[in-house]
Amino acid sequence: MAASASSLLAAAASSSCAAISPRLPRGAPAAASVPSPSRHTCPSLRASPARRHQSRFVASVAPTMQPSAESRVSTVVDVDLGDRSYPIYIGAGLLDEPDLLQRHVHGKRVLVVTNTTVAPLYLEKVTWALTHNNPNVSVESVILPDGEKYKDMDTLMKVFDKAIESRLDRRCTFVALGGGVIGDMCGFAAAAFLRGVNFIQIPTTLMAQVDSSVGGKTGINHPLGKNLIGAFYQPQCVLIDTDTLNTLPDRELASGIAEVVKYGLIRDAPFFEWQEKNISALLAREPSALAYAIKRSCENKAEVVAQDEKESGLRATLNLGHTFGHAIETGTGYGAWLHGEAIAAGTVMAADMSHRLGWIDESIRKRVVDILEQAKLPITPPETMTVDKFKSIMAVDKKVADGLLRLILLKGPLGSCVFTGEYDRKALDETLHAFCNN
Repeated sequence: MAASASSLLAAAASSSCAAISPRLPRGAPAAASVPSPSRHTCPSLRASPARRHQSRFVASVAPTMQPSAESRVSTVVDVDLGDRSYPIYIGAGLLDEPDLLQRHVHGKRVLVVTNTTVAPLYLEKVTWALTHNNPNVSVESVILPDGEKYKDMDTLMKVFDKAIESRLDRRCTFVALGGGVIGDMCGFAAAAFLRGVNFIQIPTTLMAQVDSSVGGKTGINHPLGKNLIGAFYQPQCVLIDTDTLNTLPDRELASGIAEVVKYGLIRDAPFFEWQEKNISALLAREPSALAYAIKRSCENKAEVVAQDEKESGLRATLNLGHTFGHAIETGTGYGAWLHGEAIAAGTVMAADMSHRLGWIDESIRKRVVDILEQAKLPITPPETMTVDKFKSIMAVDKKVADGLLRLILLKGPLGSCVFTGEYDRKALDETLHAFCNN
């Protein structure tokens, strides 16, 4: 039997995530449907005070400061990790507020890591924000190729090359400007360069804003599996300027919604119900709907990370659909499917398996399919994914322990899940055969 929520941190082989107490989401905007604004074609659950993770072996961080009354910051979500706590700033136009970035820069040297898509849009603005009325700071940049297929060791070396050629020292700050790939790679580079330098996250995709920029997971892919090489390394702050979503392609926006849906399914039923009513507003980029979805997602993730920073149990539940989804990304070649597209199909497969086990009723399974279809996301894996391909890739998943594949599955009412290796293998086989040609 899966363990209770209170024992998640101690039980990695079989853990559960209980539903939060039912209540209406705070600050949720009313359902709305508005025309999509013009855009470029180029691409609180407060942190629990009950658990504060302390470490004697970390550099001190700049104190969290609240924005001024004139600030554009609409929300500050704190990630409570003791001496390594940091704020998530959320609001429109935050890149026009130099103080938000500058207060978290250590030393006089900054390296901005970005890609060929984002650099023409925001690199100049970020450089201005880092140096405005701050002549003592110098900014270097490294522009990487764009795409999941470049999230590898060869590309990562370009960051180290630039840092070493620029003679950066341990007082420097790395800034990740881009989506999840850039954030993961910049964070990993910061963790490894000179055995650790400060870094800041400026996520520019919905996927990165609601998930990957928060919590300190960094790393690169290996040909045999996704995110198998990396480190837990927390940023100084996360700055989410929601205006950057105006240049995000529709496909990338939908990809991010897959991670938003996840939070509702695993731990926040009222949030999922809000999503069902507001999915059209999200797809239409209605500002208040997007702002609330980002805020609520960050609140959920911050609470989980504060309790289980290094994924000993509870944090693993944030990977609903990821074991199937990562197999799709690896099996089809990195970048063929966007991360959120693979996670959407993986979430449907996890819900299907949960239903086959008798852990959720048919209505929940159907609601999972319906909302992801409305978000214009795939609900089945590509035809090239066979049963054998799924099994071989899933066998090296990070959640395998002592040869046992542990999965995040839905169990009980909406908003409840388990992280467990104790399930009938027949249900997994039935799900794989139901979704694969052979």
